[in-house]
Amino acid sequence: MDLENAQVQMRKGILEYCILHIISRGEIYASEILDELINARIMVVEGTLYPLLTRLKNSGLLDYKWVESTSGPPRKYYVLTDTGQLFLDNLNSTWNELSDSVTTIISKKTK
Repeated sequence: MDLENAQVQMRKGILEYCILHIISRGEIYASEILDELINARIMVVEGTLYPLLTRLKNSGLLDYKWVESTSGPPRKYYVLTDTGQLFLDNLNSTWNELSDSVTTIISKKTK
């Protein structure tokens, strides 16, 4: 088994959850989302982020608004919809259960 591929798959599995969590804090520009993900060592590129944001918006989980910029073209700021917040709340419950389960398994001592 390829370790790098396994690591990529683990990160990919939580990417949507992390993006929703970041956006849940308030209006945010896509490049700020990208920066936070990269700083958290969840390696993602614009070519991955923008289609995912579009998919989340088309699913009714996100909305956006255009804000004029003093340093260039208008910027698209993302926010969670009420449906998106409910979806995130459910993902939080799932994450907590999964995290507890994994911690139980990996902390068990060898016989």
